[in-house]
Amino acid sequence: MTSDQKRVVREGYDRLGDAYRPADEAVATASRGWFLREALPHIPAGADVLELGCGPGWDAVVLAEGRRYTGVDISETMLALARDRVPTGTFLRGDLTALDLPAATFDAVVSLYVFGHVPEAEHLPAYRRVAAWLRPGGVFCASFPLGRGDNVEEDWLGAPMFFGGIGRDATERGLRDAGFALELAEVREDHDPAGGTEAFLWVIARRR
Repeated sequence: MTSDQKRVVREGYDRLGDAYRPADEAVATASRGWFLREALPHIPAGADVLELGCGPGWDAVVLAEGRRYTGVDISETMLALARDRVPTGTFLRGDLTALDLPAATFDAVVSLYVFGHVPEAEHLPAYRRVAAWLRPGGVFCASFPLGRGDNVEEDWLGAPMFFGGIGRDATERGLRDAGFALELAEVREDHDPAGGTEAFLWVIARRR
């Protein structure tokens, strides 16, 4: 990301804080809840799990149960909330497109609604980074935007926010090129937080 794009995302989520995901909209709702139920059987007890964009930590509570959990977020406000909810976790502040982690460290990487904040040009390199962090046979469980290109919404839930994407075909092709076999790839539509509808590609991909 450029420094301006990073700043927009970081400051937007710092401003939103816990209002971004109230407790009653946490794990059980719509596609997020469905996907976690699909993904968790692929992440065994005792696994090393990395969550990119942990947000306020509601999903971290589930992902960390019986597992070694590491959460990453660009927003210090979100990290503080997540630390409170998962005191046993390890938390890092960082930009997933520039994160430096040891190779073959994790059994699973999870990232929900985060790649929609990654610039178009950074998607494919990020997939390769994730593949490198996973052990052979590890899984990448993530949602991806269907739109292409970069833009900033000046008022997204009360704050400016940056969005980027490469579309479904390029995402699936890029994941395969990065060394993944796709075990699930499904588009689902939900009501969005602003009152409209939104659709994402939901993927469970295994590192070959």
